[in-house]
Amino acid sequence: MRSDVGGGFSTRAIHAGQDPERTTGAVIVPIYQTSTFATDEVGTSKAGYDYSRAGNPTRTALEVALASTEGAQFGFTFASGMAAEDTLLRAALRPGDHIILPTDAYGGTYRLVNAILGPWGIEHTAVPLTDLDAVRAAVRPQTKMIMAETPTNPLLNIFDIPALADIAHTAGATLVVDNTFATPYLQNPLSLGADVVVHSTTKYVGGHSDVIGGALLLNDGELAAKIQLHSKSMGSGSSPFDSWLTLRGLKTLAVRMERHCDNAEKVAAMLSEHPRVSQVLYPGLTDHPGHHVAAQQMRRFGGMVSFRMAGGREDAIKVCSRTRVFLLAESLGGVESLIEHPGLMTHMSVAGSKLEVPDDLIRLSVGIEDVDDLLGDLTDALS
Repeated sequence: MRSDVGGGFSTRAIHAGQDPERTTGAVIVPIYQTSTFATDEVGTSKAGYDYSRAGNPTRTALEVALASTEGAQFGFTFASGMAAEDTLLRAALRPGDHIILPTDAYGGTYRLVNAILGPWGIEHTAVPLTDLDAVRAAVRPQTKMIMAETPTNPLLNIFDIPALADIAHTAGATLVVDNTFATPYLQNPLSLGADVVVHSTTKYVGGHSDVIGGALLLNDGELAAKIQLHSKSMGSGSSPFDSWLTLRGLKTLAVRMERHCDNAEKVAAMLSEHPRVSQVLYPGLTDHPGHHVAAQQMRRFGGMVSFRMAGGREDAIKVCSRTRVFLLAESLGGVESLIEHPGLMTHMSVAGSKLEVPDDLIRLSVGIEDVDDLLGDLTDALS
């Protein structure tokens, strides 16, 4: 499979790892829906495949293509974004190690670190990663990893990736960046100093709300070997059909992200002027505290917009129930627009903790519909 395809982002997303099928010339990588692979002699394999838990040609094509879009030497795909994070943490850490998390980490990440890995012996500290002095103060001799996501979910904070990389590497730790919101089209953390990139490919990479998946991209061969071993042993890799769906989505990521960004910018501008909205959280707005950093490390500002209601929690809940084009649902990054109340939906797992989100907050995943329909839908819901 071609891993050396050059050119621009879309060229690599469409062609890297994807030769025409040898027997028929099919231009789309087949779904190798098989559990095992026959061989001619004991102790050998054809093209390096023997059992699909360990590796599958459809999964390989996706891994090569994703690695190419992130400028990574190694790519691994998983059954979900959480499976990717779990595999990474188990491969990289041992009981007694310490992790630094952002105070607005994704709820699922916090649950994994706190409820699953905590009893295993992994300690963590949550700090605002925008405060670099606070990050430095949180570092211990046992600190082995800083986990960041930028923009964050759901508060859309922006973290300075090169600065965090400097702190991590000075401490002998690994910087992991969840790049789900930005996507590899808008931001490439490895080129900014990060060591590992995490994706929930369920979101923008897949792009059509029809597949669950995750990915890890990195350049460290030693860590990659550990991830490979853990994925094979745990059986956490993506299935052939899920890999094929995700690969199909990756091919159109660039054109979709341009439309997501166009629409989100107009939605954010409209909400900023609405009297019932107390605050709009979107890094593309010049008054966003992370706007300058985002402008340096992102190509555009993404398709996610969060906002707070002046009328509080009950108003936020009512607005979420009134939209018709924006569908009330968890998840994000699909072609359709979604609306949700993070405090009662995606981030319930952090209720009562340092990571608790404001109860007047609404999160929008702005899709690629006609923007006038989106603006009208939100205006009606807010009126």
